[in-house]
Amino acid sequence: MTSQDENQAQPFADIFDEDEAENFFLLSKPTCLIILGKPGSGKKTLARKLAQMWKCIFIEALEVIKTNIHEETEYGLKCQELLFKGQSISEELVTEMILKKIESPEVAHFGYVLSGFPSLSEEYMTVSQQIEKIKNLKLKPDFLINIKCSDYDLCQRISGQRQHPDSGRVYQRNQWDPSVIGKHKKEKDQLEEENEEEDEEQEEEETAEDPLMVSEFLHQLVQRPEDITENAEERVGKYKDIMLHPLEDLMAEQDCRYLIELDGNQQPDDLFVNKAWVASDKNYICCYCCFNKQDELFRVLSSYKLIAHRYRWRRSRWGQACPVALKQGDIVMGNPDLAVSFLGKMYVLSSPEALKTFMLNPRPYLLPPMPLPPCKVLVFGPPFSGRTTICDLIAHKYKGKV
Repeated sequence: MTSQDENQAQPFADIFDEDEAENFFLLSKPTCLIILGKPGSGKKTLARKLAQMWKCIFIEALEVIKTNIHEETEYGLKCQELLFKGQSISEELVTEMILKKIESPEVAHFGYVLSGFPSLSEEYMTVSQQIEKIKNLKLKPDFLINIKCSDYDLCQRISGQRQHPDSGRVYQRNQWDPSVIGKHKKEKDQLEEENEEEDEEQEEEETAEDPLMVSEFLHQLVQRPEDITENAEERVGKYKDIMLHPLEDLMAEQDCRYLIELDGNQQPDDLFVNKAWVASDKNYICCYCCFNKQDELFRVLSSYKLIAHRYRWRRSRWGQACPVALKQGDIVMGNPDLAVSFLGKMYVLSSPEALKTFMLNPRPYLLPPMPLPPCKVLVFGPPFSGRTTICDLIAHKYKGKV
């Protein structure tokens, strides 16, 4: 009876602790996903769309290679050297780049969507060894998404793919085959009776965005060697022989709540719409907005788009001090032109480098132990009231400067 009275002593008290909630978020694990499926089932397309929606980092072999080459990293320079010599990039180098990306600061904050790993190639590591790497990752995948599709349907889809040599873009049969395009147009004409204006606007946008709607582009499309039916069947057969059973064991170990199986016969856009909520209960979306006039921003946002009554845009506890510089032990005032918002608070960075570092992963700069910005004290009073003595005592106590 006593315990019930204690629990109900303050039934309407607000137990929300803002600092505790913020620390809980900063210490939490970001959402990580891995897309599995047969070759050509649409893993890469779905992974890219999920990464765009959930603000995760898209990780895939070709994407990682391009990023390293563009940023001229050590791995990127090695890749360039091999390509200039006409040699292929080794599986070992690609795997190292993927694992390095997974361990990067931005992935530690935003999470990742991984596609194409484990790979069919066992040049460097076997499939079982690659799966062990996934199991031992510091940021283990929270969700496994498996795209299922029959061998026949998958080979038919792959054999219908064509590539535009100049852009490198791959098009499905329904984007280049005149008979299929005509069939879709008839279906659209039937739907126009119900919603004519919206369909006309969509057709105009698609025609403007896709140059292949013009017949002169159709003859430029080519079929890649891997898209020939025989080669596609060989790849699918190799997948079933080498990778299927280890992946089934991996999925069997996964919590069924976080194992999602999709119908690969649907279009990637349909898969994305149907399962766009996949990470809604574990995802932590972080949006950054940079502003030029900080003080004007506070006036505008003080009563604009509030999440709730107590959640307001406001200054952080460090004021205009740069959190990146404070973490390094320096007290540097930030530049209002480099202001950024995070979790409803404003942070002012001191340099473009500090801004870039903070935006990749702000967590290390906001978690304790953090040095506090300097405290300034003004002591005033009439002559001979002991102002100097008090100032000296305060400065000695708190290691300040008079």
